[in-house]
Amino acid sequence: MGYSVGQVSAFAGITVRTLHHYDKTGLLSPGDRSPAGYRLYSDADLARLQQILFYRELGFPLDEIAAVLEDPRSNALDQLRARHRRLTEEITRLQRLVEVAEQAMEVQQTGVRLTPEERFEVFGEIAFDLTYATEADLKWRHSDGYRRSMARAATHSKEDWARIMTEAADWRARLTAAFDAGAPPDGERATDLAEEHRRHISRWFTPCPTAMHGRIADDVAADPRAFALLVPPGEQRPGLAPYFRTAVHANAVRRPPPDGPDRTTAP
Repeated sequence: MGYSVGQVSAFAGITVRTLHHYDKTGLLSPGDRSPAGYRLYSDADLARLQQILFYRELGFPLDEIAAVLEDPRSNALDQLRARHRRLTEEITRLQRLVEVAEQAMEVQQTGVRLTPEERFEVFGEIAFDLTYATEADLKWRHSDGYRRSMARAATHSKEDWARIMTEAADWRARLTAAFDAGAPPDGERATDLAEEHRRHISRWFTPCPTAMHGRIADDVAADPRAFALLVPPGEQRPGLAPYFRTAVHANAVRRPPPDGPDRTTAP
């Protein structure tokens, strides 16, 4: 039984033009003909086509495929080894490009311009989740506060970040100590810590009115990725995120804006 060029094109998933090209170059020339004189592909032709498509999928050029098919016993293994080596080298190159792209994305979405080694040295267990950073960028990209914060973050040196993280670690230790001691979240100890955190944001990133601080605290309590930026997993306690949120909102009541209600709409 023979198969027309249209039939082979349909079930092989390649174009008629490709089959004509293979025929023209001698790579795959159908050997049978219909009573009307049309060329037909035999089962042997289809088996050869399957080999051609296999090698094409591996990236072999047509002339190398022709050489392999002409003398498969002497050439196939060497050709496959050479192709494997080139593919491995290409994978390594593409992985490097992916890493560069991810680093560039992270710089754009977090504002932190440090090498991976510097990031590990400065941030330790604190890690930026790019999914969270991307969502934040989409959500707040039109906010003046968000843009100011990202711009300020991009200007910080490694030494600045080291100081920021030292301050943050000291603050976290005192927050967890207050939580562990059972200090009420709306009491003076916890709200003082909330106010200190608000001032930390204002000092290093962007002016942070109490309403903005409240939205940050809401995000921390609602999203584990945001909480992980505030408190690394190894230091977290069940209930600490809502405790921080309550303290922030209590601090806003305790320290209302000097000029009336804060109408800031985004970070």
